[in-house]
Amino acid sequence: MRPVAPAEVPGVPPARPAALVFADQVLDPGSFRSWDTPPVYGPTLAPGYAEDLARARARSGADEAALTGEGRIGGQRVAVLLSEFRFLAGSIGTATAARLLRAVERATAERLPLIAFPASGGTRMQEGTPAFVRMIAIANAVGAHRAAGLPYLVHLRHPTTGGVLASWGSLGQLTTAEPGALVGFLGPRVYQALYGAPFPEGVQQAEHLEQFGTVDAVLEPAQLREWLTAALGVLAGAADGTAPDETSAVLEPAGPVWRSVTLTRDPERPGLAEVLGQAEALVPLSGTGAGERDDALRLALARFDGVSCVVVGHDRAAAAVHGPVGPGALRTARRGMRLAAELRLPLLTVIDTHGAELSQAAEEGALAGEIARCVAELSTLPTPVVSLLLGEGAGGAALALLPADRAVACEHAWLSPLPPEGASVILHRTPDLAPQLADQQRISAPELLREGVIDRILPEPFEEDAGTFTRRLARTVAAELTRAATLDIPHTRLTRFRSLAH
Repeated sequence: MRPVAPAEVPGVPPARPAALVFADQVLDPGSFRSWDTPPVYGPTLAPGYAEDLARARARSGADEAALTGEGRIGGQRVAVLLSEFRFLAGSIGTATAARLLRAVERATAERLPLIAFPASGGTRMQEGTPAFVRMIAIANAVGAHRAAGLPYLVHLRHPTTGGVLASWGSLGQLTTAEPGALVGFLGPRVYQALYGAPFPEGVQQAEHLEQFGTVDAVLEPAQLREWLTAALGVLAGAADGTAPDETSAVLEPAGPVWRSVTLTRDPERPGLAEVLGQAEALVPLSGTGAGERDDALRLALARFDGVSCVVVGHDRAAAAVHGPVGPGALRTARRGMRLAAELRLPLLTVIDTHGAELSQAAEEGALAGEIARCVAELSTLPTPVVSLLLGEGAGGAALALLPADRAVACEHAWLSPLPPEGASVILHRTPDLAPQLADQQRISAPELLREGVIDRILPEPFEEDAGTFTRRLARTVAAELTRAATLDIPHTRLTRFRSLAH
Protein backbone atom coordinates (compact mmCIF):
# COMPACT_ATOMS: atom_id res chain seq x y z
CA MET A 1 0.00 0.00 0.00
CA ARG A 2 1.35 3.41 -0.97
CA PRO A 3 2.25 5.66 2.00
CA VAL A 4 0.18 8.77 2.57
CA ALA A 5 1.85 12.17 2.40
CA PRO A 6 2.28 13.75 5.86
CA ALA A 7 -1.05 14.87 7.29
CA GLU A 8 -1.87 18.53 7.78
CA VAL A 9 -3.95 19.83 10.70
CA PRO A 10 -5.49 23.24 9.80
CA GLY A 11 -4.25 25.97 12.10
CA VAL A 12 -1.93 23.64 14.05
CA PRO A 13 1.67 23.65 12.83
CA PRO A 14 3.57 20.39 13.34
CA ALA A 15 5.88 20.25 16.33
CA ARG A 16 8.81 19.40 14.08
CA PRO A 17 9.33 19.21 10.29
CA ALA A 18 8.52 15.73 8.99
CA ALA A 19 11.95 15.64 7.30
CA LEU A 20 13.67 15.90 10.68
CA VAL A 21 11.36 13.28 12.20
CA PHE A 22 12.45 10.96 9.41
CA ALA A 23 16.11 11.88 9.97
CA ASP A 24 15.71 10.93 13.64
CA GLN A 25 14.75 7.41 12.53
CA VAL A 26 17.83 6.95 10.35
CA LEU A 27 20.65 8.98 11.91
CA ASP A 28 22.31 8.23 15.24
CA PRO A 29 20.14 9.76 18.01
CA GLY A 30 20.75 13.46 18.52
CA SER A 31 23.46 13.65 15.87
CA PHE A 32 21.80 15.97 13.32
CA ARG A 33 23.28 19.46 12.99
CA SER A 34 21.77 21.97 10.57
CA TRP A 35 23.91 23.74 7.98
CA ASP A 36 21.11 26.06 6.89
CA THR A 37 20.90 29.83 6.91
CA PRO A 38 17.62 31.71 6.30
CA PRO A 39 16.50 31.50 2.66
CA VAL A 40 16.88 34.60 0.52
CA TYR A 41 14.28 35.39 -2.14
CA GLY A 42 14.39 37.94 -4.95
CA PRO A 43 12.95 41.42 -4.47
CA THR A 44 9.99 40.66 -6.71
CA LEU A 45 7.71 37.70 -6.02
CA ALA A 46 4.76 36.56 -8.10
CA PRO A 47 1.34 37.69 -6.80
CA GLY A 48 0.32 35.61 -3.82
CA TYR A 49 3.67 33.80 -3.62
CA ALA A 50 4.75 35.48 -0.36
CA GLU A 51 1.51 34.29 1.21
CA ASP A 52 2.12 30.77 -0.16
CA LEU A 53 5.56 30.73 1.47
CA ALA A 54 4.18 31.96 4.79
CA ARG A 55 1.49 29.29 4.83
CA ALA A 56 4.07 26.63 3.91
CA ARG A 57 6.28 27.67 6.82
CA ALA A 58 3.35 27.52 9.24
CA ARG A 59 2.11 24.19 7.87
CA SER A 60 5.47 22.39 7.80
CA GLY A 61 7.48 23.91 10.61
CA ALA A 62 10.35 24.30 8.09
CA ASP A 63 11.65 27.47 6.49
CA GLU A 64 12.05 25.85 3.04
CA ALA A 65 11.37 22.67 1.10
CA ALA A 66 14.88 21.30 1.70
CA LEU A 67 16.83 21.04 4.95
CA THR A 68 20.53 20.24 4.97
CA GLY A 69 23.13 19.42 7.55
CA GLU A 70 25.24 16.66 8.98
CA GLY A 71 24.76 13.70 11.28
CA ARG A 72 26.17 10.30 12.04
CA ILE A 73 25.17 6.82 10.93
CA GLY A 74 26.79 3.98 12.83
CA GLY A 75 29.14 6.57 14.27
CA GLN A 76 30.31 7.78 10.84
CA ARG A 77 29.91 11.46 10.00
CA VAL A 78 27.76 12.11 6.92
CA ALA A 79 26.18 15.07 5.13
CA VAL A 80 22.44 14.89 4.47
CA LEU A 81 19.92 16.49 2.11
CA LEU A 82 16.32 16.26 3.34
CA SER A 83 13.14 17.14 1.45
CA GLU A 84 10.23 18.59 3.46
CA PHE A 85 7.16 17.59 1.44
CA ARG A 86 4.74 19.67 3.55
CA PHE A 87 6.51 22.80 2.29
CA LEU A 88 4.88 23.35 -1.12
CA ALA A 89 5.08 19.63 -1.97
CA GLY A 90 8.85 19.62 -1.52
CA SER A 91 9.23 21.70 -4.66
CA ILE A 92 12.57 23.26 -5.54
CA GLY A 93 12.73 27.02 -5.95
CA THR A 94 15.81 29.17 -6.43
CA ALA A 95 16.39 29.57 -2.68
CA THR A 96 15.93 25.83 -2.15
CA ALA A 97 18.37 25.08 -4.95
CA ALA A 98 20.94 27.48 -3.49
CA ARG A 99 20.69 25.71 -0.13
CA LEU A 100 21.13 22.28 -1.69
CA LEU A 101 24.03 23.46 -3.80
CA ARG A 102 25.88 24.90 -0.80
CA ALA A 103 25.39 21.66 1.12
CA VAL A 104 26.68 19.44 -1.69
CA GLU A 105 29.74 21.64 -2.16
CA ARG A 106 30.44 21.69 1.58
CA ALA A 107 30.17 17.89 1.74
CA THR A 108 32.69 17.64 -1.09
CA ALA A 109 35.06 20.16 0.51
CA GLU A 110 34.91 18.30 3.84
CA ARG A 111 35.13 14.90 2.06
CA LEU A 112 31.96 13.57 3.66
CA PRO A 113 29.69 10.85 2.31
CA LEU A 114 26.51 12.55 1.11
CA ILE A 115 23.07 11.01 1.61
CA ALA A 116 19.98 12.45 -0.07
CA PHE A 117 16.40 11.82 1.06
CA PRO A 118 14.23 13.46 -1.64
CA ALA A 119 10.42 13.64 -1.44
CA SER A 120 9.27 16.19 -3.96
CA GLY A 121 6.80 17.04 -6.67
CA GLY A 122 9.66 18.61 -8.67
CA THR A 123 10.40 22.18 -9.64
CA ARG A 124 8.41 25.02 -8.02
CA MET A 125 5.82 26.23 -10.52
CA GLN A 126 5.52 29.66 -8.83
CA GLU A 127 9.10 30.40 -9.96
CA GLY A 128 9.03 28.75 -13.38
CA THR A 129 12.13 28.45 -15.54
CA PRO A 130 14.65 30.15 -13.17
CA ALA A 131 13.97 27.37 -10.63
CA PHE A 132 13.81 24.68 -13.30
CA VAL A 133 17.32 25.31 -14.64
CA ARG A 134 18.82 25.27 -11.11
CA MET A 135 18.50 21.47 -11.27
CA ILE A 136 21.53 21.51 -13.57
CA ALA A 137 23.70 23.24 -10.96
CA ILE A 138 22.72 20.71 -8.29
CA ALA A 139 23.38 17.78 -10.65
CA ASN A 140 26.76 19.25 -11.59
CA ALA A 141 27.72 19.58 -7.92
CA VAL A 142 26.72 15.97 -7.27
CA GLY A 143 28.83 14.93 -10.27
CA ALA A 144 31.82 16.77 -8.82
CA HIS A 145 31.25 15.07 -5.46
CA ARG A 146 31.29 11.64 -7.11
CA ALA A 147 34.31 12.55 -9.23
CA ALA A 148 36.17 13.32 -5.99
CA GLY A 149 35.79 9.64 -5.03
CA LEU A 150 33.09 10.34 -2.44
CA PRO A 151 29.89 8.33 -1.88
CA TYR A 152 26.53 9.78 -2.92
CA LEU A 153 23.66 7.60 -1.68
CA VAL A 154 19.97 8.28 -2.36
CA HIS A 155 16.83 7.10 -0.58
CA LEU A 156 13.70 7.98 -2.57
CA ARG A 157 10.78 8.87 -0.30
CA HIS A 158 7.09 9.16 -1.15
CA PRO A 159 6.59 10.82 -3.56
CA THR A 160 9.65 11.66 -5.67
CA THR A 161 8.81 12.94 -9.15
CA GLY A 162 9.60 15.52 -11.82
CA GLY A 163 12.79 17.54 -11.97
CA VAL A 164 14.09 16.25 -8.64
CA LEU A 165 13.94 12.64 -9.83
CA ALA A 166 15.37 13.72 -13.18
CA SER A 167 18.42 15.35 -11.54
CA TRP A 168 19.89 14.79 -8.07
CA GLY A 169 17.33 12.10 -7.19
CA SER A 170 18.67 9.73 -9.85
CA LEU A 171 22.42 10.19 -9.46
CA GLY A 172 23.03 7.94 -6.47
CA GLN A 173 25.77 5.36 -6.77
CA LEU A 174 23.46 3.30 -4.56
CA THR A 175 19.71 3.97 -4.51
CA THR A 176 17.01 2.72 -2.16
CA ALA A 177 13.36 3.65 -1.79
CA GLU A 178 10.58 3.83 0.78
CA PRO A 179 8.03 1.00 0.66
CA GLY A 180 5.09 1.91 -1.56
CA ALA A 181 6.68 5.19 -2.62
CA LEU A 182 5.50 6.85 -5.81
CA VAL A 183 8.64 7.30 -7.92
CA GLY A 184 8.22 8.58 -11.44
CA PHE A 185 9.12 11.32 -13.86
CA LEU A 186 5.55 12.57 -14.41
CA GLY A 187 3.12 12.59 -11.50
CA PRO A 188 -0.06 10.56 -12.12
CA ARG A 189 -2.35 13.57 -11.58
CA VAL A 190 -0.50 15.60 -14.21
CA TYR A 191 -0.46 12.62 -16.58
CA GLN A 192 -4.24 12.21 -16.32
CA ALA A 193 -4.82 15.92 -16.88
CA LEU A 194 -2.57 15.95 -19.96
CA TYR A 195 -3.65 12.67 -21.55
CA GLY A 196 -7.17 12.12 -20.26
CA ALA A 197 -6.42 8.65 -18.87
CA PRO A 198 -4.94 7.33 -15.62
CA PHE A 199 -1.33 6.23 -15.55
CA PRO A 200 -1.05 2.40 -15.41
CA GLU A 201 -1.42 1.27 -11.80
CA GLY A 202 1.74 0.19 -9.98
CA VAL A 203 4.28 1.14 -12.64
CA GLN A 204 5.66 4.05 -10.61
CA GLN A 205 5.76 2.14 -7.34
CA ALA A 206 9.11 1.51 -5.61
CA GLU A 207 8.65 -2.26 -5.46
CA HIS A 208 7.98 -2.43 -9.18
CA LEU A 209 11.08 -0.38 -9.95
CA GLU A 210 13.22 -2.66 -7.78
CA GLN A 211 12.28 -5.57 -10.05
CA PHE A 212 13.81 -3.67 -12.97
CA GLY A 213 17.03 -2.64 -11.25
CA THR A 214 16.10 1.06 -10.99
CA VAL A 215 16.47 0.94 -7.20
CA ASP A 216 18.68 -1.43 -5.23
CA ALA A 217 16.34 -2.10 -2.31
CA VAL A 218 12.99 -1.05 -0.79
CA LEU A 219 13.49 -0.39 2.91
CA GLU A 220 11.63 0.77 6.02
CA PRO A 221 13.52 3.38 8.10
CA ALA A 222 14.91 0.80 10.55
CA GLN A 223 16.08 -1.39 7.66
CA LEU A 224 17.49 1.68 5.91
CA ARG A 225 19.56 2.61 8.94
CA GLU A 226 21.02 -0.92 9.02
CA TRP A 227 21.63 -0.88 5.24
CA LEU A 228 23.36 2.51 5.32
CA THR A 229 25.49 1.49 8.29
CA ALA A 230 26.70 -1.57 6.37
CA ALA A 231 27.25 0.38 3.16
CA LEU A 232 29.21 3.16 4.85
CA GLY A 233 31.21 0.57 6.76
CA VAL A 234 32.27 -1.11 3.52
CA LEU A 235 32.98 2.20 1.81
CA ALA A 236 35.18 3.30 4.69
CA GLY A 237 36.80 -0.10 5.21
CA ALA A 238 40.57 -0.19 5.34
CA ALA A 239 42.61 -2.78 3.46
CA ASP A 240 43.81 -4.63 6.57
CA GLY A 241 44.42 -8.00 4.95
CA THR A 242 47.82 -9.61 4.67
CA ALA A 243 49.22 -10.35 1.24
CA PRO A 244 50.04 -14.05 0.73
CA ASP A 245 53.65 -15.09 0.35
CA GLU A 246 53.11 -18.40 -1.39
CA THR A 247 53.23 -18.99 -5.13
CA SER A 248 51.40 -22.01 -6.48
CA ALA A 249 53.33 -24.86 -7.92
CA VAL A 250 52.00 -26.20 -11.20
CA LEU A 251 49.83 -29.06 -10.06
CA GLU A 252 48.85 -31.93 -12.27
CA PRO A 253 45.13 -32.54 -12.71
CA ALA A 254 43.80 -34.90 -10.06
CA GLY A 255 42.48 -37.41 -12.57
CA PRO A 256 40.79 -36.71 -15.91
CA VAL A 257 39.85 -33.08 -16.55
CA TRP A 258 36.30 -34.23 -17.24
CA ARG A 259 36.03 -35.13 -13.55
CA SER A 260 36.70 -31.49 -12.71
CA VAL A 261 34.03 -30.41 -15.21
CA THR A 262 31.44 -32.66 -13.60
CA LEU A 263 32.44 -31.58 -10.08
CA THR A 264 31.93 -27.91 -10.92
CA ARG A 265 28.44 -28.69 -12.23
CA ASP A 266 27.32 -30.38 -9.00
CA PRO A 267 24.34 -28.38 -7.66
CA GLU A 268 25.73 -28.90 -4.14
CA ARG A 269 29.06 -27.25 -4.97
CA PRO A 270 29.46 -23.89 -3.16
CA GLY A 271 28.79 -20.94 -5.43
CA LEU A 272 28.84 -17.16 -5.25
CA ALA A 273 26.09 -16.99 -2.61
CA GLU A 274 28.15 -19.14 -0.24
CA VAL A 275 31.27 -17.05 -0.85
CA LEU A 276 29.34 -13.84 -0.14
CA GLY A 277 27.97 -15.51 2.97
CA GLN A 278 31.50 -15.35 4.40
CA ALA A 279 31.68 -11.55 4.10
CA GLU A 280 31.91 -9.54 7.32
CA ALA A 281 29.64 -6.94 5.73
CA LEU A 282 27.50 -7.29 2.62
CA VAL A 283 25.34 -4.79 0.72
CA PRO A 284 23.58 -6.43 -2.26
CA LEU A 285 22.76 -4.15 -5.19
CA SER A 286 20.14 -4.65 -7.87
CA GLY A 287 20.73 -4.58 -11.60
CA THR A 288 22.13 -1.78 -13.69
CA GLY A 289 20.50 1.03 -11.74
CA ALA A 290 19.03 2.07 -15.08
CA GLY A 291 15.98 -0.14 -15.49
CA GLU A 292 17.54 -3.52 -16.24
CA ARG A 293 18.12 -6.55 -14.04
CA ASP A 294 19.49 -10.03 -14.73
CA ASP A 295 19.87 -12.28 -11.70
CA ALA A 296 22.42 -14.54 -13.40
CA LEU A 297 24.99 -11.97 -12.25
CA ARG A 298 25.20 -10.46 -8.77
CA LEU A 299 26.59 -7.10 -7.72
CA ALA A 300 27.42 -6.18 -4.13
CA LEU A 301 29.63 -4.23 -1.80
CA ALA A 302 31.44 -6.56 0.59
CA ARG A 303 34.19 -6.72 3.17
CA PHE A 304 36.29 -9.87 3.51
CA ASP A 305 38.75 -10.22 6.39
CA GLY A 306 38.99 -6.44 6.77
CA VAL A 307 39.26 -5.65 3.06
CA SER A 308 36.41 -3.80 1.33
CA CYS A 309 35.61 -4.33 -2.34
CA VAL A 310 32.97 -4.27 -5.05
CA VAL A 311 31.94 -7.80 -6.08
CA VAL A 312 30.72 -8.71 -9.56
CA GLY A 313 30.08 -12.38 -10.09
CA HIS A 314 28.17 -15.11 -11.86
CA ASP A 315 25.48 -16.74 -9.75
CA ARG A 316 25.34 -20.23 -11.23
CA ALA A 317 22.44 -21.28 -8.99
CA ALA A 318 20.34 -18.29 -10.06
CA ALA A 319 21.22 -18.89 -13.71
CA ALA A 320 19.87 -22.43 -13.39
CA VAL A 321 16.51 -20.91 -12.44
CA HIS A 322 16.37 -17.65 -14.40
CA GLY A 323 18.53 -18.44 -17.42
CA PRO A 324 22.15 -17.82 -18.42
CA VAL A 325 24.12 -14.58 -18.48
CA GLY A 326 22.59 -12.05 -20.87
CA PRO A 327 23.39 -8.49 -21.98
CA GLY A 328 21.68 -7.01 -18.91
CA ALA A 329 23.91 -9.04 -16.61
CA LEU A 330 27.00 -7.69 -18.33
CA ARG A 331 25.67 -4.14 -18.12
CA THR A 332 25.26 -4.78 -14.38
CA ALA A 333 28.89 -5.91 -14.32
CA ARG A 334 29.91 -2.64 -15.96
CA ARG A 335 27.96 -0.75 -13.29
CA GLY A 336 30.12 -2.58 -10.74
CA MET A 337 33.27 -1.53 -12.57
CA ARG A 338 32.16 2.11 -12.55
CA LEU A 339 31.34 1.91 -8.84
CA ALA A 340 34.78 0.48 -8.06
CA ALA A 341 36.45 3.28 -10.02
CA GLU A 342 34.30 6.06 -8.50
CA LEU A 343 34.44 4.80 -4.94
CA ARG A 344 38.12 3.85 -5.30
CA LEU A 345 37.54 0.33 -4.09
CA PRO A 346 39.17 -2.83 -5.42
CA LEU A 347 37.03 -5.07 -7.61
CA LEU A 348 36.52 -8.81 -7.17
CA THR A 349 35.13 -10.71 -10.15
CA VAL A 350 33.85 -14.25 -9.61
CA ILE A 351 33.61 -16.56 -12.62
CA ASP A 352 31.24 -19.51 -12.45
CA THR A 353 29.11 -19.79 -15.59
CA HIS A 354 27.95 -22.45 -18.01
CA GLY A 355 27.94 -19.77 -20.72
CA ALA A 356 26.12 -16.76 -22.09
CA GLU A 357 22.51 -16.59 -23.24
CA LEU A 358 21.91 -17.69 -26.83
CA SER A 359 18.69 -16.07 -28.03
CA GLN A 360 17.18 -13.44 -30.28
CA ALA A 361 16.82 -11.12 -27.28
CA ALA A 362 20.51 -11.51 -26.43
CA GLU A 363 21.56 -10.69 -29.99
CA GLU A 364 19.25 -7.67 -30.13
CA GLY A 365 20.59 -6.59 -26.73
CA ALA A 366 24.17 -6.53 -28.07
CA LEU A 367 25.52 -9.48 -26.07
CA ALA A 368 28.79 -9.66 -28.01
CA GLY A 369 29.29 -5.92 -27.69
CA GLU A 370 28.70 -6.08 -23.92
CA ILE A 371 31.33 -8.83 -23.58
CA ALA A 372 33.79 -6.66 -25.51
CA ARG A 373 32.99 -3.57 -23.44
CA CYS A 374 33.41 -5.51 -20.19
CA VAL A 375 36.84 -6.74 -21.27
CA ALA A 376 37.91 -3.27 -22.42
CA GLU A 377 36.69 -1.46 -19.30
CA LEU A 378 38.00 -4.10 -16.92
CA SER A 379 41.39 -4.12 -18.60
CA THR A 380 41.94 -0.40 -17.93
CA LEU A 381 40.08 0.03 -14.62
CA PRO A 382 42.16 2.34 -12.40
CA THR A 383 41.63 0.24 -9.28
CA PRO A 384 42.97 -3.20 -8.20
CA VAL A 385 41.15 -6.18 -9.71
CA VAL A 386 41.18 -9.78 -8.49
CA SER A 387 39.52 -12.56 -10.46
CA LEU A 388 38.33 -15.76 -8.78
CA LEU A 389 37.69 -18.68 -11.12
CA LEU A 390 35.32 -20.53 -8.80
CA GLY A 391 33.96 -23.30 -11.02
CA GLU A 392 32.72 -23.36 -14.59
CA GLY A 393 34.29 -20.84 -16.95
CA ALA A 394 32.58 -21.24 -20.30
CA GLY A 395 32.83 -18.82 -23.22
CA GLY A 396 32.40 -15.10 -23.50
CA ALA A 397 30.50 -14.78 -20.22
CA ALA A 398 33.67 -15.97 -18.44
CA LEU A 399 36.01 -13.92 -20.62
CA ALA A 400 34.09 -10.74 -19.73
CA LEU A 401 35.19 -10.99 -16.07
CA LEU A 402 38.70 -12.42 -16.54
CA PRO A 403 41.18 -9.49 -16.85
CA ALA A 404 42.74 -8.99 -13.42
CA ASP A 405 45.88 -7.98 -11.59
CA ARG A 406 45.71 -11.22 -9.62
CA ALA A 407 43.83 -14.30 -10.78
CA VAL A 408 43.05 -17.26 -8.51
CA ALA A 409 41.44 -20.54 -9.54
CA CYS A 410 39.99 -23.30 -7.41
CA GLU A 411 41.65 -26.64 -8.07
CA HIS A 412 38.78 -28.05 -10.15
CA ALA A 413 37.83 -24.81 -11.91
CA TRP A 414 38.25 -24.57 -15.66
CA LEU A 415 38.13 -22.07 -18.53
CA SER A 416 37.21 -22.80 -22.14
CA PRO A 417 35.95 -21.06 -25.31
CA LEU A 418 32.72 -23.09 -25.08
CA PRO A 419 31.42 -25.81 -22.79
CA PRO A 420 33.33 -28.95 -23.86
CA GLU A 421 30.13 -30.37 -25.39
CA GLY A 422 29.93 -27.34 -27.70
CA ALA A 423 33.54 -27.72 -28.77
CA SER A 424 32.88 -31.40 -29.49
CA VAL A 425 29.90 -30.52 -31.70
CA ILE A 426 31.99 -28.01 -33.69
CA LEU A 427 34.91 -30.39 -34.21
CA HIS A 428 33.18 -33.78 -34.35
CA ARG A 429 29.49 -32.99 -34.95
CA THR A 430 28.58 -34.78 -31.72
CA PRO A 431 28.75 -33.81 -28.03
CA ASP A 432 29.92 -37.30 -27.10
CA LEU A 433 33.63 -36.50 -27.32
CA ALA A 434 33.44 -33.70 -24.75
CA PRO A 435 35.59 -35.57 -22.17
CA GLN A 436 38.44 -35.94 -24.67
CA LEU A 437 38.11 -32.28 -25.73
CA ALA A 438 38.34 -31.21 -22.07
CA ASP A 439 41.82 -32.77 -21.95
CA GLN A 440 42.94 -31.59 -25.39
CA GLN A 441 41.92 -27.94 -24.96
CA ARG A 442 44.00 -27.44 -21.78
CA ILE A 443 41.12 -25.99 -19.82
CA SER A 444 42.13 -27.13 -16.31
CA ALA A 445 43.47 -24.92 -13.53
CA PRO A 446 46.99 -26.44 -13.68
CA GLU A 447 47.14 -25.70 -17.42
CA LEU A 448 45.91 -22.15 -16.82
CA LEU A 449 48.65 -21.66 -14.21
CA ARG A 450 51.26 -23.09 -16.56
CA GLU A 451 50.11 -20.71 -19.31
CA GLY A 452 50.16 -17.65 -17.02
CA VAL A 453 46.39 -17.07 -17.26
CA ILE A 454 46.09 -17.39 -13.48
CA ASP A 455 48.54 -16.76 -10.64
CA ARG A 456 47.47 -19.21 -7.99
CA ILE A 457 45.52 -22.43 -7.46
CA LEU A 458 43.50 -22.96 -4.31
CA PRO A 459 43.50 -26.69 -3.43
CA GLU A 460 40.16 -28.38 -2.77
CA PRO A 461 40.84 -31.08 -0.14
CA PHE A 462 38.36 -33.90 -0.53
CA GLU A 463 37.67 -34.04 3.21
CA GLU A 464 36.95 -30.31 3.56
CA ASP A 465 33.32 -29.27 4.12
CA ALA A 466 31.70 -26.42 2.18
CA GLY A 467 31.86 -23.95 5.09
CA THR A 468 35.56 -24.50 5.65
CA PHE A 469 36.23 -24.21 1.93
CA THR A 470 34.35 -20.91 1.53
CA ARG A 471 35.98 -19.44 4.67
CA ARG A 472 39.36 -20.25 3.15
CA LEU A 473 38.22 -18.68 -0.11
CA ALA A 474 37.22 -15.48 1.73
CA ARG A 475 40.65 -15.25 3.40
CA THR A 476 42.36 -15.85 0.07
CA VAL A 477 40.27 -13.16 -1.62
CA ALA A 478 41.21 -10.61 1.06
CA ALA A 479 44.89 -11.48 0.78
CA GLU A 480 44.87 -11.26 -3.01
CA LEU A 481 43.02 -7.92 -2.98
CA THR A 482 45.74 -6.62 -0.67
CA ARG A 483 48.49 -7.95 -2.92
CA ALA A 484 46.82 -6.51 -6.04
CA ALA A 485 46.94 -3.05 -4.46
CA THR A 486 50.76 -3.21 -4.50
CA LEU A 487 50.98 -3.89 -8.23
CA ASP A 488 51.35 -1.53 -11.17
CA ILE A 489 47.70 -0.96 -12.07
CA PRO A 490 46.45 -1.57 -14.75
CA HIS A 491 49.84 -2.47 -16.26
CA THR A 492 49.66 -6.02 -14.87
CA ARG A 493 46.33 -6.69 -16.57
CA LEU A 494 47.50 -5.43 -19.93
CA THR A 495 50.85 -7.22 -19.95
CA ARG A 496 49.50 -10.56 -18.74
CA PHE A 497 47.58 -11.28 -21.92
CA ARG A 498 49.95 -9.38 -24.19
CA SER A 499 52.77 -11.70 -23.18
CA LEU A 500 50.59 -14.71 -23.96
CA ALA A 501 50.05 -13.36 -27.49
CA HIS A 502 53.79 -13.34 -28.32
